[in-house]
Amino acid sequence: MTVLELFWAFFKIGLFTFGGGYAMLPLIRQEVLAHGWMTAEEIIDFIAISESTPGPLAVNMATAVGMNTAGIAGAACATLGVVLPSFLVILIVSRFYVRFRRSRLMEGAMTGLRPAVIGLIGAALLTTGKDVFFANGFVLTPALVVSICIFVITAILAFRKTHPILLIALSAVIGIGAGYAL
Repeated sequence: MTVLELFWAFFKIGLFTFGGGYAMLPLIRQEVLAHGWMTAEEIIDFIAISESTPGPLAVNMATAVGMNTAGIAGAACATLGVVLPSFLVILIVSRFYVRFRRSRLMEGAMTGLRPAVIGLIGAALLTTGKDVFFANGFVLTPALVVSICIFVITAILAFRKTHPILLIALSAVIGIGAGYAL
């Protein structure tokens, strides 16, 4: 039964979220926590892993949650669930897009979806940031200081157009070094 629950949960996420993986994070977090498949801390770890591996974030997250919850069958069902709605929607949209791309209705829908996507990405940033930086309330621990330093360093380097792979590698090295130092 768990594999069907995984499929259905990720199918809903794939069906009702626009804007890619980051916009899906609040829904993924809500579904995974509601079903008790992972803790908030485990979700953060899986986000980091999903971001560090090739492929779309939502697909990687679905595969990781499915694998963690119900093995290979769970991974397959969760991945199929998150991908299938997009696949079906693209098939339908591509059939009619050329005919309706200049339509006021289509332009209005896109105008409305863009800020919603930014809002969902912002919500993912806030909820994930809260779990990373303030899991135990605002307690200034060495781990919090290291996390904030890594965040600041990667943000500065990202604005300077440093390659994302270098940012991920640098963050891992700093985190490993800090882990040994703490």
